[in-house]
Amino acid sequence: MTFNSIEFLIFFPIVALLYFVLPHRARWPMLLIASYYFYMFYEAELVFLIFGTTLVSWAASLIIERTESLRVKRLCLTATLVACLGTLFVYKYLGFLFDSFLGIAELMGFDRPDIVINLLLPVGISFYTFQTLSYVIDVYRGDIKCERNFFFYALFVSFFPQLVAGPIERPDNLIPQLRSEHIFDKDNFSRGMRVMLLGFFKKVCVADILSIYVTSVYNSPESATGLGVVIATVLFAVQIYCDFSGYTDIATGCARIMGIRLMKNFDHPYTASSVKEFWSRWHISLSSWFRDYLYIPMGGNRTSRARHLFNVFFVFLISGLWHGANWTFVIWGALHGVYRIVGNLTRPSRDRLLARLGLDISGATVRAARQVITFVLVTFAWLFFRANSVADAVTLLGRIFTDFGRVSETLGLMGIGITELLTVAFAIAALLFIDRLVDYSECDGSGAITANGAFVYYFYIVALVWIFLLSRGVESSFIYFRF
Repeated sequence: MTFNSIEFLIFFPIVALLYFVLPHRARWPMLLIASYYFYMFYEAELVFLIFGTTLVSWAASLIIERTESLRVKRLCLTATLVACLGTLFVYKYLGFLFDSFLGIAELMGFDRPDIVINLLLPVGISFYTFQTLSYVIDVYRGDIKCERNFFFYALFVSFFPQLVAGPIERPDNLIPQLRSEHIFDKDNFSRGMRVMLLGFFKKVCVADILSIYVTSVYNSPESATGLGVVIATVLFAVQIYCDFSGYTDIATGCARIMGIRLMKNFDHPYTASSVKEFWSRWHISLSSWFRDYLYIPMGGNRTSRARHLFNVFFVFLISGLWHGANWTFVIWGALHGVYRIVGNLTRPSRDRLLARLGLDISGATVRAARQVITFVLVTFAWLFFRANSVADAVTLLGRIFTDFGRVSETLGLMGIGITELLTVAFAIAALLFIDRLVDYSECDGSGAITANGAFVYYFYIVALVWIFLLSRGVESSFIYFRF
């Protein structure tokens, strides 16, 4: 089931009610059963993958903690990496690599065999794989103690609010909270409901509406105008933020109602004044995961300048590949790596230039200019992220320089009339207003929402739009479910 479905509207209240009615010792088994039911609602036939990944990582961590042999510890860690990443590779990347290999062979003049590897991609496999790996690595490092109860550990891996699209939780944050006894708290309930409502608004009232016009361009690149490409790409920047952060809001809200605080995953990313700052505000659980388990072990910035820049680029390249088995995601990640490298290399000279011009480097004017530039760079990269293929991305870029088009023509091709234009404008304006009401200063990201009255009004907007969309059969999954 998806969060924006009738099934979830029935499922979650029942789970939350049982959580507070049942005695403490029965709560976590109930949550485990509910979480596996939640996952199996998507694809019951692949539940053995998450169970197998959980079993392997738990057994390896148990051996790592009990043995004194460094060789055995390393062997168990390696076995876990091979098993978990191997499963991820087979189901997510094998077909991609095989197809790429055949494409290269075809370019070299060989006949392309009629063979296709098309495995069903398990929902959320990238998220729960990274969550299990962080657990085993932390046990190996001695940062945490191994969880002796396998089924309790299985709950950590499968906890339903963040199971299929994050945040990628750390064991030292989530496991103690799952073990603690939580009583019903009005403040937690109020904050949880409000942030869930914000998430539903972002998804249903903004992301799903904008997706219609984004799809009209990206699924028909040959007939798009250059202006249409620009408009659709900007709309996609808003869509993917609302879609993904909307999921996170709903997840953190669900957990908060039960007294559990998930880690912060977003913090107004489009207000960033540099690409580096953007990644400290966007998908924070993933960027911090790569920092702690890949970037720092590679040497981070404690190496030569050349090696440091390589580390940065490599991490972003892997981050792009993590998002999907397509060259478009690799290019997207590489672009962000290039942004970071160029930013690092040119920052001193840019600051000197601004100083010579008499501009305050930390002033509001310079920051605003940097925010605009950062948004343009990030949005340009989103073009490759959204494109269905590299060929489509090249076509879309070409349209900008060969057939920019007129406003009336572009809007007509995108199916945007006066009503649709007003709807889009209202959705984005409402998002800017509502999202600014949230203070994400709390570590869990569920935030403090400052204007109670506003929520009364957009609660009805969410309900009405939701019912309208569902009545038309427009129940869409979240973008990051496929990662």
